[in-house]
This record gives sequence, structure tokens and C-alpha cells, in this order.
Amino acid sequence: MTPAINVAKTKNIFYHIHEYIHDTTSESYGDEAAQKLGISNERVFKTLVVSIDNKALIVAIIPVSAMLSMKLIAKACGGKKATLAFKADVERSTGYLLGGVSPMGQKKVLTTFIDMSASQFTTVFVSAGKRGLEIELSPQDLQKLTQAKLANLCQ
Repeated sequence: MTPAINVAKTKNIFYHIHEYIHDTTSESYGDEAAQKLGISNERVFKTLVVSIDNKALIVAIIPVSAMLSMKLIAKACGGKKATLAFKADVERSTGYLLGGVSPMGQKKVLTTFIDMSASQFTTVFVSAGKRGLEIELSPQDLQKLTQAKLANLCQ
């Protein structure tokens, strides 16, 4: 069990775990998950940790088929400038390795935003806390578990 799965389990939400064999040569963890699970990459969401104004780390959950708009994520949280966080900061704050960062069960509770496109699906897929492991749940449950706000985040 990963911390992400434990959070889902303790909150008694409906979820499914999907496991696949991760290819270490894969360049895109999210695209790999969509392909190996046979689902649209619009339903697989990646977890990005962003630094806002070099002061605070926040989480952006967006479809793997999209690119995060740094302007939109900065605006969503009232900042001026957003940049992707350094790998060491991501792993230290979340407790997860890159490529397996789940938006749930992180070591530190970070302000979280989910792209509005998630609301068009009955269920979405996010990392369950390690490479090759996805958790499928409703966007509403994801929002509840992460205490996230919905926003337009993609270019």
C-alpha cells in the first residue's frame, strides 16, 4: 500500500487500482500509463509541483495530454510567477519519486488545483504513488481528498 491508497481507503471512497509494468526507458509516465491501461490520455492526470514566486510550492493536476500554463497556475493561486519545482524539492515535500508523485498522501499538505477538464469525466486516473500504479476515482473524490480548487490550468 502507498500513502495515496491508504488515504483513499481510510476515507471510504470508491476507487480502483490499476497496475502495469513500468518501462524504465519511457519518456512520459502519463502517456505510458494511458497506453498500457488502454485509456484516453485525457483521463490520465499528472501531478506537477510548482514553485510560486520562489516562495511556496503548490500542486497542479492536469491531463497528460495537456501542458500546464505557468501564467494560469500563478493567477489561480494569486502569484506573479510560476516555475516547475526542483526535483529534490518535489521529492522532499511529497515523499514520492518523480514519475510516481500522487496528489494524495503527500508528506506536506500543499495547496492543490485540478484542471477544470477533470469534471467532464465520471472517473479519472492519477498516480497511486509509484511508477506503474494508477488509482481511478471520481473527480469529485479527488477534489475532496486533496482539498483542491478547480481552475483552468492548461495552455
